[in-house]
Amino acid sequence: MFDVIIIGAGIVGVSIARELSRYDLKCLVIEKSNDVANGSTKANSGIVHAGYDAKEGTLKAKFNVLGSQMYEEVCKELDVPYKRNGSLVLAFDDEDMKQIETLYERGLKNGVKELAIIDKNTVLSLEPNLQENVVGALYAKTAAIVSPFELAIALAENANENGVEFMFNTKVNRIYKEKDCFIIETNNGTFESMYLVNAAGLFSDEINDMLGGEKFRIIPRRGEYCLFDKSAGNLVTRTIFQPPSNRGKGILVAPTVHGNLFVGPNAREIDIRDDVSTSREGIEEIIKGGNRSVKNLNLRDIITSFAGVRATPSTGDFVINIPTKNAVNAAGIESPGLTAAVAIAPYIVNLLENQGLRLNKKAAFINKRKNTKLFINMTEDEKRNALHENNLYGRIICRCEHITEGDIVNAIKRPLGARTVDGVKRRVRAGMGRCQGGFCMPRVVEILSRELNIPMTEILKSEEGSYILTGRTK
Repeated sequence: MFDVIIIGAGIVGVSIARELSRYDLKCLVIEKSNDVANGSTKANSGIVHAGYDAKEGTLKAKFNVLGSQMYEEVCKELDVPYKRNGSLVLAFDDEDMKQIETLYERGLKNGVKELAIIDKNTVLSLEPNLQENVVGALYAKTAAIVSPFELAIALAENANENGVEFMFNTKVNRIYKEKDCFIIETNNGTFESMYLVNAAGLFSDEINDMLGGEKFRIIPRRGEYCLFDKSAGNLVTRTIFQPPSNRGKGILVAPTVHGNLFVGPNAREIDIRDDVSTSREGIEEIIKGGNRSVKNLNLRDIITSFAGVRATPSTGDFVINIPTKNAVNAAGIESPGLTAAVAIAPYIVNLLENQGLRLNKKAAFINKRKNTKLFINMTEDEKRNALHENNLYGRIICRCEHITEGDIVNAIKRPLGARTVDGVKRRVRAGMGRCQGGFCMPRVVEILSRELNIPMTEILKSEEGSYILTGRTK
């Protein structure tokens, strides 16, 4: 019997798990995939939004601004890369400038600090590689960038270190109540809990239906991206937006915390909720959009393209409510959901407490992670000590990102450690360089096989069934 079960291990679910881990509770996170952040979170723009875009009075506006203020401290505690780089919403004509003024006024009402409308000369002095036909911009100095999957993994690791259990490859099939206890039937057994949190992302409307909550619908909206090599990483230093539309914040151009550059996303409603395929038309659309804002985009610098699916709610706002007694929905958390997640978490815990969950703070809560620094980021003294303790740090496996065998073994052995090639990739960036794993993937497979003590033919790239090897050829 658990005190609280959370359904979903995306950024929202693991933020709530970490918040609950501060208390003497028996908690479980159920995730249908085989790892943390395997849904919308892994293909996220990684923008910590300032908070001027969401309409005043909405949950989006409230939690965006609160989350933005909390982010730096959370990332510092968990040793996750974070950079406050600021953002610009560009205007190309008088109509765009009117929209900029609306966003500015909205931002002030939402409580966003350090907002300004700037003219063409100021814009181009800040970002000289923008197109010359820009006429002005909204400048938000508090906007930032983060690695979304690294943060989600860090939150999950920390929650796990503080006692939260995780069950992967576990799909919820049915939920019902016996007296005041939730019975959750899955493909991996039946679980019981006194309280329940629905953070199931793209499938949160289905979980809500099982709970008997007021109906809403999740509209899957796919966005495609192009990732550029680090050689293009300095083309812009701030996140560059275009005026938003009713389909989202539009195609942006932004640096990443690791020095790359990306362009995207577009927004297309799809029928299959987890369809993350890319298309020629979609890639052409985002390149055209990127070129509208920034000049000198060199397509030869693109190292990969990918897509993610946003859980857009039919309500037009986050669905954070009580669907039935002792349960809470944290559903439809689309953009700015990454920013909002860390602020939503304590609010959800408060909703559970208001329904009777007893919260007794742990005396020995661990708020930081240990042994997370990559070899490439260590000081010379730290490198010498690491090599003295483990000579695997002396073997470079990923040449592009300078990731050592010691880094990869650490990623496998950490709490909720990597079990797939992409799991290693998201934790230590092995395979994220220009060659996209062309050189290091075979060695990563070998290391996973050795450390997990399973045949190489059982190593997955990512999801169930994504086998890399089928057998020996000689």
